[in-house]
Amino acid sequence: MANKMIRAEFHCHSIYSSDSINRLEHLLQTARENGIQRLCVTDHDTVEGALKAHALDKELVVVSEEVLTASGELIAYFLKEEIPAGLPVLKTIELMKEQGAFITIPHPCDDYRAFWKAGELDAILPLVDAVEVFNARCFKPEFNERALELAEKWNKPFTVGSDAHTYPEVGLATLSLPDFHSAQELRESIRHANMHTERLAPLEHVKAAGFVKLSKLFSSKKE
Repeated sequence: MANKMIRAEFHCHSIYSSDSINRLEHLLQTARENGIQRLCVTDHDTVEGALKAHALDKELVVVSEEVLTASGELIAYFLKEEIPAGLPVLKTIELMKEQGAFITIPHPCDDYRAFWKAGELDAILPLVDAVEVFNARCFKPEFNERALELAEKWNKPFTVGSDAHTYPEVGLATLSLPDFHSAQELRESIRHANMHTERLAPLEHVKAAGFVKLSKLFSSKKE
């Protein structure tokens, strides 16, 4: 592909996720300082923060959402409208596809965060664009190893994600790939991606979770 290569963060949360402290302007500045050219803001079950972040920097931010379905979680990229949480997974995918979104399955094999029933992943894998094969917040390396095996079994492109809930996590896991500005361009460029990954140490994970709880306790402001 002729497009220039960029560095992209595909899984990042803002203050609009209940478990994140990342305020929008500081989050965008952190991404820029870390050399990230595409930042997918993937808040839990809302696009409010992603839309506001996109308004602040349309070139940097991709409006995205991590949606909890009745079965497990999916991430959709290049959304225009919010996808409701709690719907059957096939209905959720249908609504994402109506917006032309690029769809990936985050941390699909994490025993602590993914609770897909037997056969559910096999049923939806033909319908999604990619599999997140590395998540920096997975406690055990084997969770990411199994996700990679899953993607290879189904011949699916891979995404990776820092799953950043605090500023130091931004950029832990990124892809270098040809530049993209739409879901369709991403479908083409993702096949040429290279991973750059670093896992968040379990102790740091615990520290981050505690810090988020304290910060949320003493502040309700989102801007």
